[in-house]
Amino acid sequence: MDQKKTGQFLKTLRKEKNITQENLAETLNVFTRTISRWETGRNMPDISLLVELSEFYQVSIAEIIDGERKSEDMGQETKSTAVKMAEYSKNELSRERQKAVSVILMVFGVFIMISAFAAVPNESSWGSIYAVVGGMTLIIGIYFMLKAAFTKRILRILSIAGCIIALLGIFTMMDYIAAAQFHQVPRFSYEKSYGEDVVEHKTLFYTVIQRNPGTENEKIEITE
Repeated sequence: MDQKKTGQFLKTLRKEKNITQENLAETLNVFTRTISRWETGRNMPDISLLVELSEFYQVSIAEIIDGERKSEDMGQETKSTAVKMAEYSKNELSRERQKAVSVILMVFGVFIMISAFAAVPNESSWGSIYAVVGGMTLIIGIYFMLKAAFTKRILRILSIAGCIIALLGIFTMMDYIAAAQFHQVPRFSYEKSYGEDVVEHKTLFYTVIQRNPGTENEKIEITE
């Protein structure tokens, strides 16, 4: 099934009716953006709306799914429609499962990250490990969600790249706040240098100096 072809066919049928997306959305009791997503091939109408579209446009469901008008024997058309409906239902079920899995992964990823920041001390490397694992789980969940929303691979890749950059920014900001406001060492330092009563934590954007670590006189300083 070619979603873009189906979408273009739905757009053609609407224009033949000489109605706007807003008019059609009102008729079907859906949002205007839903009509737009159908006609661009990003989403497909569910089965109940397929029946309404078929009746409204006076075309068969098989023609909508195929994205073209056909002149077939009634018996053959009925058989073809049954096959395509089964295929369509299978695709719909697959998309719903994919969305459910993506939501579970995103929730689980956020839970791991929150647990890492809340329960694991900054000094422990396990905090950063758990946070990264949680972030990766969140990104995977977002990817599955985008896969159901975008048909173009390049859009999914760009969106995931943006999410990764945003996540890195959040990690960096939380580390900086922890050091500046709560006098804690950064979780995501890439290098530690040990001196006499001094530990230097280097991150990508700044360096944290930990003086007298583990004592009552411990101090945290941020340098560029």
